[in-house]
Amino acid sequence: MMTDEAVTGVILAGGLSRRMGGADKGLQLLGDKPLLQCVLERFAPQVDELLVNANQNQERYQAFGYPVLGDQFPGFAGPLAGLQVALARAAHPLVATVPCDSPFLPVDLVARLRAALVLHGADLATARSFAQPQPAFCLCRRELLPQLTSFLERGGRKLDLWHRTLNTIEVAFDDDLAAFKNINTAEQLANASGSER
Repeated sequence: MMTDEAVTGVILAGGLSRRMGGADKGLQLLGDKPLLQCVLERFAPQVDELLVNANQNQERYQAFGYPVLGDQFPGFAGPLAGLQVALARAAHPLVATVPCDSPFLPVDLVARLRAALVLHGADLATARSFAQPQPAFCLCRRELLPQLTSFLERGGRKLDLWHRTLNTIEVAFDDDLAAFKNINTAEQLANASGSER
């Protein structure tokens, strides 16, 4: 595989946002911008095609100017369902995912994941921040669609459990402590708004 293979990116905004009191996380404001916009500004320049996975407020997400995809699996099946629909729709051989609640994600995330994927001949590369795995930040091959679909059909929902079925490489991102800081609650959002980077 060549290191310059094109990448489809998907922002995962398909959850129920339970810890945010049910408010759609990607549409909540960080300062004067929706979280999704903050993620877009860092992620869009890293990929060749961008998709948004959302199961609620799809018209509002479409206003950001990118295709919006709902899960093919019912019942808010989690980030793997978002990846699954992205793999089915992706125009490019590699697919990268990031969650909509991580506005400080690394601006070189995709490049570093792709370099590791190529170097190790892996199926999937995922980020690790210090000792903490970050499985929602990953880059994988589009050809994994049948395996992921089967995993979901069997009731699998956990990112890390699916990753263990694959040839996976973890990539260390230890140079920026806040890069993978995610915002799950209204309190965290207020704190992040007061200390925007």
